[in-house]
Amino acid sequence: MLRTLLLLTLVVVSGRSAETTPPATTPKPRVIVLTDIENEPDDAMSLVRFLVYSNQWDTEGLVATTSVHQPDRTAAWRIREIVAAYGQVRDNLELHERGFPPEADLQRVVAEGRPEFGMNAVGIGKDSTGSELIIAAANRADPRPLWVCVWGGPNVLAQALWKIRATRPPAELARLVSRLRVYAISDQDDSGPWLRREFPGLFYIASPGLHAGGAYHAATWSGIGGDRFHGRFAGADFSLVDNPWLDRNVRAKGPLGAKYPRIEYLMEGDTPSFLNLIANGLAEPERPDWGGWGGRYELYTPRTRKWFVAPETRPFWTDAQDEVLGVDGNWHDTNHATIWRWRVACQNDFASRMDWTVKPRNGANHPPIARLGHADRLEAKPGARIELSADGSSDPDGDTLSYEWFCYGEAGTFTTSSARTGQPVVINDHNRPKAWFEVPVKRVLRNGTLHILLAVTDHGTPRLTRYRRVIVDVKP
Repeated sequence: MLRTLLLLTLVVVSGRSAETTPPATTPKPRVIVLTDIENEPDDAMSLVRFLVYSNQWDTEGLVATTSVHQPDRTAAWRIREIVAAYGQVRDNLELHERGFPPEADLQRVVAEGRPEFGMNAVGIGKDSTGSELIIAAANRADPRPLWVCVWGGPNVLAQALWKIRATRPPAELARLVSRLRVYAISDQDDSGPWLRREFPGLFYIASPGLHAGGAYHAATWSGIGGDRFHGRFAGADFSLVDNPWLDRNVRAKGPLGAKYPRIEYLMEGDTPSFLNLIANGLAEPERPDWGGWGGRYELYTPRTRKWFVAPETRPFWTDAQDEVLGVDGNWHDTNHATIWRWRVACQNDFASRMDWTVKPRNGANHPPIARLGHADRLEAKPGARIELSADGSSDPDGDTLSYEWFCYGEAGTFTTSSARTGQPVVINDHNRPKAWFEVPVKRVLRNGTLHILLAVTDHGTPRLTRYRRVIVDVKP
């Protein structure tokens, strides 16, 4: 029987470890957030989640901006208010994992764009504390990419790049642009299409278009919780993103939880912009086509849709589809599913982080440590038997562990004529620490890469999941 993360049949084994976090494998990403906070509640909701994960990245800017929904004002005061609430719980978060920034460090990087809409805020004399902050961050002698999470209009970023282009040699402009990684929550003003057109080398993730005409309905990011608004899709467990669940697991948890507003349209529409930066073993931020909690995107030039501001002129990372078995027992093949397929694990993880804001270390759950008993890159020929091992996986709280191995077919390039796009291979003993599969010989349409994922879930409260990815390169 085919399975997904939504329907797990798991075997229980025990595991204990003195470790509290897995060894770091990559440097923390650098992050700047551009937010039209106060246009509706979801930006404030996303900021609460962003802060309880803030030891996962280096926050270099929290910038209040405008958008089509809030065209002539910004609300940095609201950012400062939520960051102050974070300051009340930061020391408790440190009991559970290290590396949470002091409140004062975050308050120092709060800035604002101009209170003008879109490209009206770009050009001579249009600098702002927000645009200057981006320029300073891009100039920093730091080899790590700079992620810009765009929750509103990106005109602050547009002004920064406009000024760099006007004042620097072309080679310097290209160098600074190459450092940027943008994940935009659709186009919330007219500067997003301008950025993609004027800076063709800019790494950009987006479901393009304005809300008018249906852009939000079609957008990948609405898979975070748009089951009944914007996205209007089926297949996911809506109870995990509805107010009763949020009341129990977020709003009831101390001073930071108290800053999490009630839903007006959908939960946390901006959150997907940073979910793939969480070091959970699943996502590779530089490869949006590999997928993760923040969705999966592919690199191409999208055809013009009625909600586009203008025709797109070059490839960028945009909507892709996954075929996922939903809680309703039906298969769903949509871009929204690239996010909601992970909802149980993602929401449980957030609930545990909110516990960390108010509970002692021995009163909360902590994620397991997923490890492989072999290399994470393998080569194989058709017909080969591939042995998989989760040897070394453990749990810092001593909880029992469950295992699930599955093939993420859409993330790879190996293709068969299987009826299910996400299931080009069948994994035997998929719910045990050791599993295996045979590389297909028949009905193969194309050799290439197979992405095999290991999900290790503990039996604490709530249950938490961590991942490892094995990429098998099938060569004839």
